[in-house]
Amino acid sequence: MLYWWSKFVLLGPLLRLFFRPSIEGLEHVPARGGAILASNHLAVADSFFLPLLVPRRITFLAKREYFIQPGLVGWLKKIFFTGVGQVPIDRSGGSAAQAAMDTAVRLLREGNLLGIYPEGTRSPDGRLYKGKTGVARMALEADVTVVPVAMIGTDKVNPIGSRIWRPRKVRIKIGPPLDFSRYAGMAGDRFIERSMTDEIMYALMELSGQTYVDLYAASVKEKAAAASEATDTATTTTTPPITTDGEGGDGRAASRVPGTRAS
Repeated sequence: MLYWWSKFVLLGPLLRLFFRPSIEGLEHVPARGGAILASNHLAVADSFFLPLLVPRRITFLAKREYFIQPGLVGWLKKIFFTGVGQVPIDRSGGSAAQAAMDTAVRLLREGNLLGIYPEGTRSPDGRLYKGKTGVARMALEADVTVVPVAMIGTDKVNPIGSRIWRPRKVRIKIGPPLDFSRYAGMAGDRFIERSMTDEIMYALMELSGQTYVDLYAASVKEKAAAASEATDTATTTTTPPITTDGEGGDGRAASRVPGTRAS
């Protein structure tokens, strides 16, 4: 009930008014039963516009920490994330990756529509990056189809680092379902899962028109952060520090750079 209240009463009218979102290929989303909506990921806004325009409820996985923060702020966060279709991942029984996998497969087997970003994180520069094979493992274990979804324009609405969304046109393109039944029973085969994931990413590239980069987005972000940190460190260490020493018998202080003599 809360999901539909958020979608049609609270968020929906505002999103439609300011961003005029449109969608094509909606007929490719199955009317019932479990399926994966595999989308490119340009901005946080992706998780708002996709559920808004797809009639069926879409479930996304989220960290359990989002739902258990104490106090009023924590309660508001829980209400918000629940309202936009987020489901907490319980990581107490093992690794986060395995917990996410187990939760996803359970939801799919229960007949839910699951939203997944195969890139694993937002694109740092608007290009499409290499997909992680978890989406393939989920599809095989739950025996469901994968529906490719291209988000277009959300990076202009919600650029990385922005706090205020900008009125821009948002488009969503949905492609025909990808049927991987030919690989039934082959979950865990890393070559099969990589082949499936590459097929999914190729479909996303065609739908979105993005340039494809055969690297993981997370690795690109880590390298960029390391390079930025190294640059900051180099700038700090090469800037001569200014010291103040007492000079002369009159007790006056003179500022000087180490290695020079005060006049």
